[in-house]
Amino acid sequence: MVARKDLQEKLDYLREMYEKLIPFDRLLGIEIDTLTPADIKVRIDMREELIGNFIRGMLHGGVISSVLDLTGGLIASVEFVKHLENVELDEVARRVARVGTIDLRVDYLRAGKGVYFTASGTVLRKGNKVAVIRTELCNDQNLLIAAGTGTYLVG
Repeated sequence: MVARKDLQEKLDYLREMYEKLIPFDRLLGIEIDTLTPADIKVRIDMREELIGNFIRGMLHGGVISSVLDLTGGLIASVEFVKHLENVELDEVARRVARVGTIDLRVDYLRAGKGVYFTASGTVLRKGNKVAVIRTELCNDQNLLIAAGTGTYLVG
């Protein structure tokens, strides 16, 4: 029971970090809808400041890329934290601060139109130093807008 409480405390820290402590994520308006060891969903609401094509009212491609990247980073961080059972929270924070993007490929599949967007993903491979994460961004109609594959430094 202690390990589960310990993991929840670390997940709560990750939520706070991604929603409140990272200034760029605050600027984007990132909300974490779901954050469990097995399921992670990030949400962003459409607003005028995020429009890239003002004529068509589409979400900017850089915003799409950023949301996919931060979702991949969050998933990689959760995978990393799951293996830090006996590590104090301040040490976890120090280690998670070193998680970073090595490479990101984004496929833009459809115009970024919607009221809100959700991103989720899966771990393709997790090693001692690197994790490869596949992410997807869907709109409020559950249409796939973009997909990304990111490589993240985790060790």
